[in-house]
Amino acid sequence: MLKIGTLDAGMRLQATMELGVSGTLLLVALISLILYFFTWRRNLKNKKLPPGPPPLPLLGTMLHVSTKEMPQSLMKLSETYGPVFTIYLAHLPAVVLVGHDCVKEALVDNGNMFSGRGHFEMSNILTNDCGVAFTNGERWKQLRRFTLATLRNFGMGKKSIEERLQEEARYLMEEIEKTGGTSFDPTHMLTLAVSNVICSIVFGERFDYEDVKFKTLVSLLKEMVLLMSSTWGMVTSQCLSQDLQHCSRTPPKDIFTHIEKLKVFVFESLKSHKATFDPNCPRDFIDFFLIKMEEEKNNPKTEFHSDNLFGTVMDLFFAGTDTTSTVLRYGLLYLLKYPEVEGKIHEEIDGVIGQNRCPSVEDRVQMPYTDAFIHETLRCADITPMGVIRSTVEETTFRGYHLPKDIIIFPMLTSALKDHKWFKNPEKFDPTNFLNDDGSFRKNEAFVPFSLGKRSCIGESLARMEIFLYLTTILQRYNLKSVLDPEDIEITPEPNKNGMLPRTYQMYVIPR
Repeated sequence: MLKIGTLDAGMRLQATMELGVSGTLLLVALISLILYFFTWRRNLKNKKLPPGPPPLPLLGTMLHVSTKEMPQSLMKLSETYGPVFTIYLAHLPAVVLVGHDCVKEALVDNGNMFSGRGHFEMSNILTNDCGVAFTNGERWKQLRRFTLATLRNFGMGKKSIEERLQEEARYLMEEIEKTGGTSFDPTHMLTLAVSNVICSIVFGERFDYEDVKFKTLVSLLKEMVLLMSSTWGMVTSQCLSQDLQHCSRTPPKDIFTHIEKLKVFVFESLKSHKATFDPNCPRDFIDFFLIKMEEEKNNPKTEFHSDNLFGTVMDLFFAGTDTTSTVLRYGLLYLLKYPEVEGKIHEEIDGVIGQNRCPSVEDRVQMPYTDAFIHETLRCADITPMGVIRSTVEETTFRGYHLPKDIIIFPMLTSALKDHKWFKNPEKFDPTNFLNDDGSFRKNEAFVPFSLGKRSCIGESLARMEIFLYLTTILQRYNLKSVLDPEDIEITPEPNKNGMLPRTYQMYVIPR
C-alpha cells in the first residue's frame, strides 16, 4: 500500500510539474505576444504615415479590404480617411492615392519620386523579375527606352502598323461572317485578332484563327487573366516581400502548368529566331533584341541578355493581348446596350468613310462622336482600377505625410476616371463627357486609363489604333444585335473579379 501511495504521489507531483512548465511556457508566449503587439504599435506611430483603418498584427487591414472587390473597398475607405491613406498588407504599409488631382500630383508633378514599381510577386512567378513591366532602376530604364524605340521602328502609331491592323481587321470580319447570323460570344475572336497584332510585332508572324497552338496559347492567357482577377490572384499580387511569398505556394490547380506552357511557346520561338537570325535583316522585336545582345556581349553589366529578352516578350504579349481585347468586348457590349449610340456612329462612318474603303486612323479626327464613344468606353471599362503597383524611389514628403523609400503606392485610376470634379454623372455611360456643345471632341485631363507619368503604358498608341480600327470596321459592315432586350443587358463588371472583367454575353450581326 505504501508503494502504491508513493507512486500516486509521484505521479501527482510529475503532473503538477508538467502543468507548471506548460503554464510557464504559455505565460512566456503571452508576454512575448503582448510585447510584440506594443512594439509593433509603437513602430506604427513612429512611421508618421497617412491615416487609415486600424491594422492588426499579422493580418494588417485585411478585415477592412475585400480581396474580391478590392478597388471598391478602397474607394469606400477614402470616404473616411481622405485622398491619401494607408492600408497594411500583413505588416507592410501601402499608401493609397484617390482622386485625379491627387494621382496626378504624385505620378506627374512628383513623377521621379513615384516612378518605382512595387515588388509584384506574380511577376516573379512569370518572369523571375526580368523584363520591362515590373522591374526598377537601370534595368527598367534601359529596357523601356529600347522597347519604345523598337516599337516605333515597327511603326507603332504610324502608317506601317496601321496596314497590319487593317489586314487583321479583314481576318476578323471573315471570322464574324462565319457565324452566319447566329448568336455568338465575341470574346475569343476579339482576343485572337488583338493577339495576332502583338504576335506579328514580337514574333514576326500572325497565326490562322484555327491554328491549334495559337488557340491553346490564347486559352492559356485567358485562364491566367481569370486567375489574376480572382481572390487568389489579388492576394498573390499583393505579396510584396520574401516573407510573404508563402501566400503564392497554394495556388489554384494548374497555375504553374499554364505558366510553363506559356514559357515553352516563347522559348520555342526564341530558339527558332536564334537559328534563323540575320543581323542585317531584323524581322521583329526579338531580332532587334538579339542584335542588342550581340552588341553588348562583352559588357558584364548588360541588361540585354536572354532572361530579360524572355521577360520583355512575356510582358508585351500579356499587355498587348488582354487589355485591348477586354476594352473591345466592353465597347461592343455598350453598343448593344445603347443602340442609339450605334446609330450615331453609323452616321459618322457613312459620312466620312463610306462603304468603299477600309477605315483609317486619319478618319478619327473627322469622327468626333466615334472618338468620344471610344474614350467613354475606356473610361467606363476601367480595366485597371488600381493602376499597376508603384513605389517611392526615395524618402519624400507628400501632402504633409512622410513616405519612406520603397513604400508601396496604389494610384487609384478608377478614382480619376470617375471623379465628379471632372465628369458629369461619372457612374453613367455617356459619350458627351468628351464632346463640346457644338459636337466637337473635347479632351479631359482626368482621362487616364493608360496611367500617367514615367510608368504609363508603353503600348498606348497601338491600343488606341486597334480599338478605333476594329470597332469602325465592324460597324461599317454590320448592325449589332443582342439576344436580350437592351434594358436587360447588364454592363457592370463581373462580380467578385475586382472590377476587371466584363460579363459574358451573346450577340449576332446583321449586314448593313
